[in-house]
Amino acid sequence: MASCAAALQVKGFQVTGSDQGAYPPMSQFLESQGIAIRSPYAEANLAHRPDLVVIGNALSRGNPEVEYVLDNKLPYCSLPELLKEFFIRGKRSIVITGTHGKTTTTSLMAWVFESAGLNPSFLIGGVPHNFGYGARFTDSDWIILEGDEYDTAFFDKRSKFVHYLPEIGIINNLEFDHADIFDDLAAIQLSFKRFINIIPRQGMLLVNGEEANLEDLLKVDHCPIRSFGLDEGNQFGAANIQLEAQGSHFDVNGTRYFLPMVGHLNIRNALAVIACAQHCGIPDEAVQEGLASFKGIKRRMEVRATVNEITIIDDFGHHPTAIRETINALRVAYPKQKLWIAFEPRSNTTRRNIFQTELADALALADSALISQVARLDLLAVDQRLNPEQLVSDIQARNTDCVYSEDADTICAHLKEHCVANDVVCIFSNGAFGNLHSKLEGALKERNQPRP
Repeated sequence: MASCAAALQVKGFQVTGSDQGAYPPMSQFLESQGIAIRSPYAEANLAHRPDLVVIGNALSRGNPEVEYVLDNKLPYCSLPELLKEFFIRGKRSIVITGTHGKTTTTSLMAWVFESAGLNPSFLIGGVPHNFGYGARFTDSDWIILEGDEYDTAFFDKRSKFVHYLPEIGIINNLEFDHADIFDDLAAIQLSFKRFINIIPRQGMLLVNGEEANLEDLLKVDHCPIRSFGLDEGNQFGAANIQLEAQGSHFDVNGTRYFLPMVGHLNIRNALAVIACAQHCGIPDEAVQEGLASFKGIKRRMEVRATVNEITIIDDFGHHPTAIRETINALRVAYPKQKLWIAFEPRSNTTRRNIFQTELADALALADSALISQVARLDLLAVDQRLNPEQLVSDIQARNTDCVYSEDADTICAHLKEHCVANDVVCIFSNGAFGNLHSKLEGALKERNQPRP
């Protein structure tokens, strides 16, 4: 929202905005762009009757500004609708979707196009280190978007990605997620079917050829469909895979690539990028250079610090499959080190008990795990909540050390006491987790020296 506000200001619009609370880095970014933040929400903030009000999907009926807009019949739209009309229409839109890997694949795609000199616009739900920001709007013909399946707004419950005018659509995978807005897998499949239905006949659909949940959605003939994946039979597959701690080497249709990221999940993400880039006419050499020079994304297996020979890693960790694949990748990057996992059940899916068993299976792949209290516990009925005590018991039954530590402070104290030199600590949360990353860094520094 902030990036779009700034881009509209550059286009010559006068932009104002409201939020419940403003904090860095976005508050500082908006201030640098000359955009004031009004807080808290109040009817008076709209007394000047703006030409258009953009309503974020976190807002609902009862918000004073939402009620004022409706009472006074002011023109309003959602953020995806704004993107569609002000930034996407007229451009060649590449939309990356799926339950996992969207942020990584979109970041890789944007950097490959940038490396090829195409100066793309992009909107990413994360911060690629190559750019230092998650959104940019240029005069390029190309715009690359992370296509979120989450709903658009309180007045439009369709997924955001149906607004993004895809010329090329990419579906990385499809699993049940977002339990707060989707009832079951079939509801998510319906949303992706709507996305597929708007790809034009001169466009292309790129799909993970190993995703069984996509099969019934691909019985269409209105646009070309190409598959990517690690199994044989995909049009874009990886051969001669070599996994190393520094990254991954692999061949695609006779061309050798290096990606400075570990794990099969990231090779699969790269395959989608390679397939799309070739379709768009980018030479293999430029794709090779783009992949090889990629620097990763904040909060995606991001090394936050190494203190007294103990490595602290931050990862989004929003779903058991993502957690499992990340742990598998960490085993490649740190093959001989003890791997600790600190997990906060915070996403609207992991807070619920629908993945009680799957979370245990994933987290048990670590050497030791620490489970915190379920976030926003009071907002879920008891029979819907993840049971962290049961999760701990199930992980222990899989022969992995595991303890329940209620909050970031107790987890930090446990790790400070028990971590030794060469250990790796990966912190999984899609939030701040009580500032555990910084607290742990400070606590380990207090020890002054590594423990043998």
